[in-house]
Amino acid sequence: MKFRHLATLCALLATTLVAAERPNILLIVADDLGWSDVGWHGGFGKTPHMDKLVRTGAELDQHYVQPVCTPTRAALMSGRCPGRFGPQALSPSNLRAMPLGTTTLASALKSVGYRTHLSGKWHLGARPEWIPNAYGFDTSYGTLTGAADPWTHKYRKGNPYEDTWHRDGKLFHEEGNATELIAAEALKRIKQGGDQPWFVYVPFHAVHTPVDAPAQFKKLYDGVKFHDDPVKHESRLRMAAMVSQLDAKVGAFVEALERTGQRDKTLIIFTSDNGGIEGLKNAYAGDVPDSPLNSENDPLRGQKNTLYEGGTRVCAFANWPGKLKPAKLAAPLYVGDWLPTLARLAGFQPSQDPKWDGLDRWEVLTGEVAAPATRTIYIGHPQGRSLRHGDWKLIAMNKGKPQLFNLAADPYEKEDLAAKETKVLEEMQARLAAEFAKDDKVMPADLKGLPH
Repeated sequence: MKFRHLATLCALLATTLVAAERPNILLIVADDLGWSDVGWHGGFGKTPHMDKLVRTGAELDQHYVQPVCTPTRAALMSGRCPGRFGPQALSPSNLRAMPLGTTTLASALKSVGYRTHLSGKWHLGARPEWIPNAYGFDTSYGTLTGAADPWTHKYRKGNPYEDTWHRDGKLFHEEGNATELIAAEALKRIKQGGDQPWFVYVPFHAVHTPVDAPAQFKKLYDGVKFHDDPVKHESRLRMAAMVSQLDAKVGAFVEALERTGQRDKTLIIFTSDNGGIEGLKNAYAGDVPDSPLNSENDPLRGQKNTLYEGGTRVCAFANWPGKLKPAKLAAPLYVGDWLPTLARLAGFQPSQDPKWDGLDRWEVLTGEVAAPATRTIYIGHPQGRSLRHGDWKLIAMNKGKPQLFNLAADPYEKEDLAAKETKVLEEMQARLAAEFAKDDKVMPADLKGLPH
């Protein structure tokens, strides 16, 4: 009896301590940011503000996401592999990715007293009934679709969702640069301060095509020659400027936190939704040119929309003064880990099994667990799927032979070991089949026939 009372008291004390230390959470997601687009990876983009956050925080060197945008956002919000919700969640889409009523990062935090705000790109459902406010956000602002021109704020010309700029689901027109407007909205929410903890989710459109930024950010690269071809030089200049604009907005967030006395109680998380795309045409409603020379993912293999490391291993870090020590963390993390990790920090306990595929990684982030147990990271895609288990990675496309890599010895996926390591291949294929079996292969009936 005494033991039971003691256990109850310990649990209450633990809950009280968690509540007392509950951080504000600033979650920033870049769009299509390549591995070598940023300063801390020795890339072409000037990113002094983020470089400092990396130096003073936890650099997440092996942070995995889905190879394209909607799936990564679904995993981030739900803590689950996106294929669990159906094939519509595995591709870039304006359909509803997750069922209404899904426990999301926003709804979980809101249920334990957080203010929840989104400023930026949603891309988990573009119809009025699927807006962020239906999934736990108190307010939302930006675009409901996958991308938008930075100046017109429009989606693809002639698409049913061409007009997508909204506040709380109500479409409206607004002048200005999208990155600047999204940052200003986020700053407004950050500066509200107060005793109530907050969650501000800032999924920027930067640096997704159409790639452009105000002239002041292009001036940062005066005298830099990116390519002999003037068209490619201009394309890379726009990309570099947009990277620096993104960095400047992150710097503005940090400055606001410091000025309002909130820095030490705010956890900042940064990731990209997938790897960069090295060159592409502009398909959006506006006048921004094409981008024949865009991102860099070297030395990683592949790019956006591939299952190689260049598509799924992204620029990421976490920073919380006094809580996260400066370190470069090599432990594999998955974008779906953030919901269980942040739920624990906020004191959220689900009333029923949420079926999270992600894991609580707080002890890994803090360094309390330097060598975590081997874990599996499963990544689905319409054309195939991949699985990482320990140092081994299997890529199995719907067509063609499977590929097997040892990432410890070959992080750039140059040597396919499938023919040599047949036993490992069989074990990895069995693990992958078990994960794939959990996916829902059928699109929800009410989504069939709706525009994407």
